[in-house]
Amino acid sequence: MSGERVIFVGKLKFGMKEKEIITQIRSRLGIESLNEMQQATASASGRSILLLSPTGSGKTVAFTIALLKRLGAPAGRVAAVVIAPTRELAMQIGGVVSKVAAGYRVVTLYGGHSMRDEAASLTVTPDIVIATPGRLLDHLNRRQLDISTATVAVLDEYDKSLELGFADEMRRLVRAMKRVDTIILTSATRLEEYPEYLNPGELTMLDFTEARDGAGADARPTVEKLRMISWQKDKLEALGELIDSLDDGGRTMVFVNHRESAERVFNYLKKKGLPAGLYHGGLEQNDREDSLEMFNNGTTPILVTTDLGSRGLDIAMTENIVHYHLPPTPQAWTHRNGRTGRLGGENGRVFIITADGEESVPEWVDWERDYHPRPSENPIARHTATLYLNLGRREKISRGDIVGYLVNKGGLTAAEIGSIALRDHSALVAIPAAKTGETLARVAGEKIKNKRVKVSIKK
Repeated sequence: MSGERVIFVGKLKFGMKEKEIITQIRSRLGIESLNEMQQATASASGRSILLLSPTGSGKTVAFTIALLKRLGAPAGRVAAVVIAPTRELAMQIGGVVSKVAAGYRVVTLYGGHSMRDEAASLTVTPDIVIATPGRLLDHLNRRQLDISTATVAVLDEYDKSLELGFADEMRRLVRAMKRVDTIILTSATRLEEYPEYLNPGELTMLDFTEARDGAGADARPTVEKLRMISWQKDKLEALGELIDSLDDGGRTMVFVNHRESAERVFNYLKKKGLPAGLYHGGLEQNDREDSLEMFNNGTTPILVTTDLGSRGLDIAMTENIVHYHLPPTPQAWTHRNGRTGRLGGENGRVFIITADGEESVPEWVDWERDYHPRPSENPIARHTATLYLNLGRREKISRGDIVGYLVNKGGLTAAEIGSIALRDHSALVAIPAAKTGETLARVAGEKIKNKRVKVSIKK
């Protein structure tokens, strides 16, 4: 729609000093030094920045630095808005920005989250809002939030927002931000065109799509691409043989093209006794979050997913990518494969399963050699379990409280307690699978901070 464009007004405003931001990144995120892409973004000038870099390269940290350098002092109004295409990406961004943005109030808004809790968090006006398009519009329509004062707008993975059908929502949100003087666009792939309402004008383009971590050729990983032939049209048995050939200790993502297929493949792997998880857009938000947490903490080192899992998620290093279905687009091929061989030159493997009689393989799908699976001598097994606790942040419970509870009441050592995902009204805790029965027996009837808590194994 013509005329609906970002309007740049006033002079660029500068907030946190770069040295202060980097200190926060080092102490709060554990990142000792910035990669080349992050350094380039930190020093970028101009009012329109386009950052092109693969998933997993550190774009969130990069645009967080640029955002915070451009904010003025907290003034009781929304100063920056970050829009992300998926709930999980919004949560990931919120986790990073809230840790680095010292002195600023940050809120994260997304569908599937309690609207009541979100409305309560907006009673004090935030400085920085991170949100998915639909939920942000919902708050605007309810007059619970005003983003017209925002001077910095970040549209993260904005091409994905358009792919997911948020074009109208994005247009309305951009129109609502009337005082923008900096806009930052990010994408994991090169773009052919921009929506007319963005009108980015003269762009400072930072293109790091060729370097996996923005650190140059020496740090690029080796990704081996292998083709496995299924002699049956149904690929389930071939997938089973492939999974049985993989060694224990790594993570594997199995990509399919449809939700129904994801359910079918997941059920097959579960029947085989394999520690598999499921992730797709038809799941409830809590189930999606649980699946990602249990994949990351090692409880389910196999994740069956649609292309929703190919980008915009905070997922640990994945050793194996399996294309159960051939990717429908070149972009899907790129983003799926970008989940392996991601950090610091780490290597990975990509498996393509083709079925006898399958239609021609797209030209963008390539492999180096055929793969003939043999049963692994050290097959994938479950070594980690996840405890579910029905108390969380809203009950004033901290990670430290949970560690103390499991050590003092559950008989675990601190070293045996893995990652803790603390949510509004619950928590997930990784512990050794061999200790689950003993731990549950010990904590039965015990309290955390004088609050009764129910503890169970998350299936």
